[in-house]
Amino acid sequence: MNALSGRVAIITGASSGIGYATARLFAREGARLVLVARRKPELETLVAEIKAADAHAAALVGDVADEHCAKTAVEMAVNLFGGLDVAFNNAGTLGEMGPTPDISVAGWTDTLATNLTSAFLGAKYQIPAMLVRGRGSVMFTSTFVGYTAGLPHMAAYAASKAGLIGLTQVLAAEFGTKGIRVNAILPGGTDTPMGRSVANTAEAKAFVESLHALKRQATPDEIAHSVLYLASDASSFTTGTSLLVDGGASINRM
Repeated sequence: MNALSGRVAIITGASSGIGYATARLFAREGARLVLVARRKPELETLVAEIKAADAHAAALVGDVADEHCAKTAVEMAVNLFGGLDVAFNNAGTLGEMGPTPDISVAGWTDTLATNLTSAFLGAKYQIPAMLVRGRGSVMFTSTFVGYTAGLPHMAAYAASKAGLIGLTQVLAAEFGTKGIRVNAILPGGTDTPMGRSVANTAEAKAFVESLHALKRQATPDEIAHSVLYLASDASSFTTGTSLLVDGGASINRM
C-alpha cells in the first residue's frame, strides 16, 4: 500500500520548487490533493499532470496570507474529498533583503504575512478539520537560516521562518492528545526558483554549496521525501520537531 493511500492533503506553494515536487510525490503515494498557489497556469498544469496519472487533485488559486484562502482550501478538501488528514504549509518568500536598518516596515510586514501569518491561518482552519478525523499531520517549511546559521541581509526571512518553529512547538503541545502531529521541516540550500534567485551567479552558487557538508544543494525531490516521512505513519511518534534536511549546513565548518 502507498504511504498516503486514502489521505487528503493540502499543499501550499504547490506551483514550483519544494511544493511542486511534494505534490507529485504525494499523488504517487495515493493522496488526494488540494493544491494552493498564486500562479494559475503553473498550478493548473500540475493538476492536469496529476489527473493524467489517475490521481486526484484540485487547484485553488489564491494568496496564503488571505484568511479566505486558508478557509477555502479546507472547505475544498472536505467537500471534494471528505475531510483532511495532512497539511503542508509550504508557501513562502525571501521577502525584502538588505542590511537590516534599510529594510522597510512594509517589506518586513509583507514577509511575515507570507511566511508566518499564512501558516497560522492555515493551521487555524486545518486543525479543526483534522480533529473531526481524530488524527492529522501539519507541517511547515522553515529553514536553517536563523536557526543554525545567521546569514546577512535576511532578517525578515530568518525571523519569519524562525517563528514557524515556535508555532510548531505550541501546536504540537496543544493538540498532541487529540492525535494531531505538528512538525517543521528545515531545508538547506535547494535548487528551486527561489534558491536560484540567491545563488544567481557561479560564485554565489559555489558559496551556497560550500555551506553544506555535502558540498551541494538539495533537489526539490530530496526535500519532498522528508516531507512524506512527516506526513505518513512512518513518523507516528514524531511531533514538535524541527527536522533539519540541510545537507549538513548546520554542522559544517569547512
